[in-house]
Amino acid sequence: MLSEIRQIREHDIDSFYDTFSMVVRESRYLAFLEPPPIEATRAFVRRNIECDFPQRVAIVDDKVVGWCDITPPGREVMAHVGILGIALHPAWRNQGLGGRLMRAALDAAWAFGFLRVELDVFSHNVRAQALYRKLGFLDEGVKRRRILIDGHFHDEMMMAIFKP
Repeated sequence: MLSEIRQIREHDIDSFYDTFSMVVRESRYLAFLEPPPIEATRAFVRRNIECDFPQRVAIVDDKVVGWCDITPPGREVMAHVGILGIALHPAWRNQGLGGRLMRAALDAAWAFGFLRVELDVFSHNVRAQALYRKLGFLDEGVKRRRILIDGHFHDEMMMAIFKP
């Protein structure tokens, strides 16, 4: 049973990495061929914690089973923009958890000062697109043949939402 949704903490990093790696290896939802090295992941999470960037995690039995992070692209002219990443452990999909994580992360993003949150999603992931639209994201376009995994091209949909 889900115990909480909260900001990620230092002691969550290894558990986050385990779930992140599992989703990457599915080769269906995240645009990675392999998980990045654990040290790169530790640096990413520590930066999010230090800068108070929204990175909400779903915790079950002290393990991360899903997350939603919203981080800036790193350019001063886009400091008002957050880029959203989200994924769930396969056992926790289709239970409404993705929507709960996104709402928590978006609330934190607006409080942080972001005015626009954007994401890219595989065009074949129509369930995720439906969730994003339900939460208020708008379609902005398609990046054709953007991802190449195992010799197969995948289009990416671009979506965004603006601070209410």
